[in-house]
Amino acid sequence: MKPVQYYPSYIHHDLMCVYSGRKPPNLHKWGPGVRDIYAIHYISKGKGTLETKNGVFPLLAGESFVIFPEAEVNYYPDPQDPWAYVWVEFKGEEAQSLLSKTEFKKDKPVVAASPMNLEPLFPSIENVDVKPFERMRSEAQLRLLLSYYMEYYPSETTIPSMDYVRLAQEYIEHNYWRTTLTVSDIVNAVKVERSYLFRLFKAAAGMSISAYLTDYRIRRACELLKSSGLSIKSVACSVGYSDQLYFSKRFKKATSYTPSEYMTLHSGQAER
Repeated sequence: MKPVQYYPSYIHHDLMCVYSGRKPPNLHKWGPGVRDIYAIHYISKGKGTLETKNGVFPLLAGESFVIFPEAEVNYYPDPQDPWAYVWVEFKGEEAQSLLSKTEFKKDKPVVAASPMNLEPLFPSIENVDVKPFERMRSEAQLRLLLSYYMEYYPSETTIPSMDYVRLAQEYIEHNYWRTTLTVSDIVNAVKVERSYLFRLFKAAAGMSISAYLTDYRIRRACELLKSSGLSIKSVACSVGYSDQLYFSKRFKKATSYTPSEYMTLHSGQAER
């Protein structure tokens, strides 16, 4: 008998929605067996049971369970009140990382009823003949679904202190151009107690949040003055200063040059 030829896949996805579907109330069951993908099931009504090597988990409407790759499972409906559910199968390099941000674990593959009906958020991809834009939409919808699981069932792992500093820095780097940006806005975005963040930030960055914001704005202004061709007024606005005079004072204090001097200096260097 001629051996079957298998062809490697040349398409790589960080997160790929493989298949999804909706199961109406019936006595369908699966297992015991293993899968090579991740699969989230959301119970829309009825009852059922999931069995793994870590235990037996009764399931009710509103609850969810995950099948992990290569983990043996057996799941079946309640004979008197069979469940209806939706599911999505997925894989990719990001799959494990994203699920690790939720309560789902191999020894705890079940979460309690969600605060909202998650069924409408499940992607719809029920055949292999999927157009590229449909594949992209299904992956985007899968990310949206996982974001709700992260919100409602966050991992017990406490966010490291340095992450608060990183989040504050990222918020500044994404919003420095806003003329109304305040330190309070940054604290509120990070969602941590104000004085605690101040202490963490000073220890990690060697300066206050306010000083970091000014420093970032001036560094960005230097880049624009060197090569953008923008007027000083436009540069000031672009880095979060509505008052050109105030911007010029802050710039000279930080660099020892006025914006026009800095621009002239670097335009001369460019000509050489």
